[in-house]
Amino acid sequence: MAKIDDPIEFELFKNAIFAIGDEMAVTVCRTTYSGVLRDNMDFSTALADADGKMVAQGLTLPGHLGSIPAALAVVVERFAGNIHPGDMFIMNDPFDGGMHLPDIFIFQPLFDGGRRVAFAATISHHSDVGGRVPGSNASDSTEIYQEGLRIPPLKLFDKGARNETMWSLIEKNVRIPIQVMGDLRAQLAACHIAEVQFGDLLRRYGADKVALYMEEVIDYAERLTRAAVAELPDGQWSFEDWIDDDGIDLGKPIRLFVTITKSGDEMTVDWTGSSDQVKGAINSSLSFTVAHSVGAIRCVLPLNIPSNEGVFRVIKVIAPPATITNMVLPAACAARGLTGFRMGDCMFGALAMMLPDRVCAASDGGNTGVSIGGYDDERQPYIYVDFSCGTHGGRPWADGLQGNSNMFANMASQSIEVIETEQPMQILSYEFVPDRAGPGKYRGGAPFRKDYRFLEREAVLQVRSDRRHFRPYGLYGGYPGKPSANSLNPADENRPLESKITMNIGYGTVFRHDLAGGGGWGDPLEREPDKVLVDVRNELVSPEAAFADYGVVVDTATWSVDTAATESQRSTLRAGRPDEQPKVMRQEPAAVEGT
Repeated sequence: MAKIDDPIEFELFKNAIFAIGDEMAVTVCRTTYSGVLRDNMDFSTALADADGKMVAQGLTLPGHLGSIPAALAVVVERFAGNIHPGDMFIMNDPFDGGMHLPDIFIFQPLFDGGRRVAFAATISHHSDVGGRVPGSNASDSTEIYQEGLRIPPLKLFDKGARNETMWSLIEKNVRIPIQVMGDLRAQLAACHIAEVQFGDLLRRYGADKVALYMEEVIDYAERLTRAAVAELPDGQWSFEDWIDDDGIDLGKPIRLFVTITKSGDEMTVDWTGSSDQVKGAINSSLSFTVAHSVGAIRCVLPLNIPSNEGVFRVIKVIAPPATITNMVLPAACAARGLTGFRMGDCMFGALAMMLPDRVCAASDGGNTGVSIGGYDDERQPYIYVDFSCGTHGGRPWADGLQGNSNMFANMASQSIEVIETEQPMQILSYEFVPDRAGPGKYRGGAPFRKDYRFLEREAVLQVRSDRRHFRPYGLYGGYPGKPSANSLNPADENRPLESKITMNIGYGTVFRHDLAGGGGWGDPLEREPDKVLVDVRNELVSPEAAFADYGVVVDTATWSVDTAATESQRSTLRAGRPDEQPKVMRQEPAAVEGT
């Protein structure tokens, strides 16, 4: 390749192209219709080179962004020789580079005259794509054909001409066409922003230099990644974790097993040993598995490495077909986000054995998906989609974050006021729950509780959650977080529900979800008593739990720590347990009733 003569100019270009990815993300956020995009920010943006290799990504979802290269590669191959100015491509097929049907990709090739120089890429989670239930996100579907409109790689625009057949087909197969079509137009707007701003780079540098610099951005990321990986210890580390069940075969744990091998400046992630694909809709596509595998490793590498194709060159991912990590037809996958996030926790478990001082304990399990949809008395449809996530595991240097999405979800929370304005819903509570974070020298993040009250005649409630049986693991002496919980009408009936639900509800029904608490890191008896006191005052830990879990005696009359009593209690607790704490504290399958 040609030599980069001006490193300062190259650095300016690199920053500019990543800024375009971020501006695309801002455009989606500002122009979209649905709360799941506007508030949850369940979308992603990126720029790729002329061949479809990802060069720059916006600051959005790792799971999406790692999947863009696979989807775009299919488009480039499928339409080789038939990609023109004014084309816009659409797809969502999980068996053709996609992930699950609600995630729709839009790709726009960018040209300089007649020469293709780049692609603008967007992916958005749409509130509905048809199928058997509102929201198209049910955990209990058993084949892809139940889940909604499956779109192979097609042209949404052909040389600038709108594909009216495709637009009409989408409109007629979704329950809320105004919202879905509006969200599609937001993706188009983001691609247009990329076209305009990338055009500025072309005019400033010329097409040849732009192509050179884009190639160098990828090669630069590869060099930095290889250098960082080379500094890690060589070896092989394995870890296993379990998903509660698939929502169909209740009580049957689903195994995730990963082996990370590091040699020289390369790494291999092997999911051999994970469960076969399941009946329920939590199967993962290969692209999604690759995204979370690479994303986890990216978390332990230096922050200055650009996230693009160069990182992917260094990390090989193996996932046997027909398993939970690499589904084949006719597998259902609408709720595959759960499995992806749990693969992130599994990866962190292996990385924690490799790098004890860099990796946090298990999070809340990714995020909980809640969909409530139906029709009002005038047969007008409504669909509410929300993703709740909010606890990190304890870190080797600090408590786990709380009220903050874990790194694999990287999502935000919807405004309660907006929810109650736009949807037939009331949010009765949205609060931290005490005594549910995993105890540790650095405790896990405290989870929150959300109560949803439904205000229409009837609807279908769908819930995708986990960590009810298999609690978030603790590391290096830290204890597991408390499990998640779902219940109906907690003020009176208080009916417990499974972790994965599809059911009818009526007016006034209250659904409650408690997130799982993050796992703790380090021995809780080594936690500074003053930090325990602060947690008690903040109602994240009760005085009773402070005494039982941390050996700290808190005088609530004076809001002080009784030092002598604390020393005595900690001595008692130490005497009653083994000298050496395990590296991982978790719930094993044999300990779960019914397994």
